[in-house]
Amino acid sequence: MRTILLVFILSLMTGSLFAQSGTPASRQTAPTVVGTLIVLNKSDHTVTLIDAASKKSLATIPTGKHPHEVAISPDGTLAVVADYGNGPNPGNTLTVIDIPGMKQLKTVSLGDYRRPHGIEWVKDNTVAVTVEANKALLLVDIQEGNVLHAIVTGENVSHMVVVTKDLSKAFVANIGSGTTTVLDLNANKKLADIETGAGAEGIAITPDGKEVWVTNRSANTVSVIDAATHNVLATLESKAFPIRVKITPDGKHALVSSAQSGEVVVFDVKERKEIRRIKMEFSPVNDADQRLFGSQFGTSLVPVGILIEPSGSFAYVANTQADVVTVIDMMEWKIADRLVAGKEPDGLGFSSVAVKR
Repeated sequence: MRTILLVFILSLMTGSLFAQSGTPASRQTAPTVVGTLIVLNKSDHTVTLIDAASKKSLATIPTGKHPHEVAISPDGTLAVVADYGNGPNPGNTLTVIDIPGMKQLKTVSLGDYRRPHGIEWVKDNTVAVTVEANKALLLVDIQEGNVLHAIVTGENVSHMVVVTKDLSKAFVANIGSGTTTVLDLNANKKLADIETGAGAEGIAITPDGKEVWVTNRSANTVSVIDAATHNVLATLESKAFPIRVKITPDGKHALVSSAQSGEVVVFDVKERKEIRRIKMEFSPVNDADQRLFGSQFGTSLVPVGILIEPSGSFAYVANTQADVVTVIDMMEWKIADRLVAGKEPDGLGFSSVAVKR
């Protein structure tokens, strides 16, 4: 018992846990990832910075209430956090974090715009952020602290957003309407609503910019959209509440978090078919039934946020009901590690800047 306790204490100090499946936390052959992982802890109202190479927790920084998603500046020095709020107290701020300085820089007020959620860096000092309560996408100047434009989606629960590489379009997934809205970022206007499926939530764009993938959590499907024509090219079955999706840097695979089954589902992008499922294999915390998803998924760890670091060697999965971030070795499609952050980790970001304490 003392040995087990000692291992657990040491893991908390380093920010890393051995996988319960018996997979070692680090391997001699694993490549070293240089940079900083940013983890948003919804219930703690904080962000944790973790060194990707050593897997040590570097700092825990306060944010606004219930942070959900984060955007990282192109140079890796800033993180902008969407402070979503909770229940009867919707958030209306963005928290700006100095990553190398490991500190909060400022809070940007969104005024009458409420429930900021999905967020992407657009250009210069500008981020695009959805505001669910207003059915809109905002373009916000972080440096000046101003809302530059509000582009109305008109759809219910406009949740996550992706922006094309040329910055000409944004695609917004609308949970309540089961649609994806296409917005023109040059003219600041709505172009189209695309019917995908009930509970459209997670969204990602392929590296070549040709396809947009949307997870429809209530329909248990994934929609593949032509980014140019806005047509739905395919609808793929994805069982057990698909909630987020990310595409690998080489464009070959799509990773989908399945909240109900506690798995990450891997799709072949070209063939548009499921090829494997990776079980999270861990235990939920004691108060899991008191969190956002409650007990609706039983003992599932509820994997939500997914991030694939730039080299494509590892994927990080936020397990909101277990207070850990699971690391997947993308070469072997196996669990490589567990990282300890805060309570109810969700949104994830990655900076190429390696922070030093």
